[in-house]
Amino acid sequence: MWRKESSSNRTKKSWNSTELQEKMMAFCAYQERCVWDAKRKMQEREVAEEDQEQVLEYLIQEKFIDEERYVRAFARGKFNFKKWGKNRIRMELKMRQIPESLIKIGLAEIDPFAYYDTLCNQVELRWQKEKEQDPYKKKYKVSQYLMSKGYEYDLIREAIDDSFQT
Repeated sequence: MWRKESSSNRTKKSWNSTELQEKMMAFCAYQERCVWDAKRKMQEREVAEEDQEQVLEYLIQEKFIDEERYVRAFARGKFNFKKWGKNRIRMELKMRQIPESLIKIGLAEIDPFAYYDTLCNQVELRWQKEKEQDPYKKKYKVSQYLMSKGYEYDLIREAIDDSFQT
């Protein structure tokens, strides 16, 4: 009988030091990465702690990893493409162990007028999708959705009030 091997039984091939550096350079050159991303990748490959530190030092020195550049690109990208709010972006960056000072720099990349316009567009889109007939329940459901996307409650209320007078 043919049996599929479970993912826990398979082990990933570990890289030697030269291969490790080359693979990590390619990994970081493909898109912006932070230290947390690089560490996670090396831990997946079961790279020794001392080798991880050596490669990270090289990647930072050679500007393959630049956390300020990463934070700026992350904030712009998640806002522009996924329409995330600042709270969600902040939480994701904290999860990646980015310092608060850099998070503030990244969030400053988001234009406040574009942020509010995007929020208003999201309110209108979600309002149209929502099937609830009761306007108070509808407001609540739309607010909950937008809060899950990381928008601030006071801005959500303002955007709903601006868009729909009930």
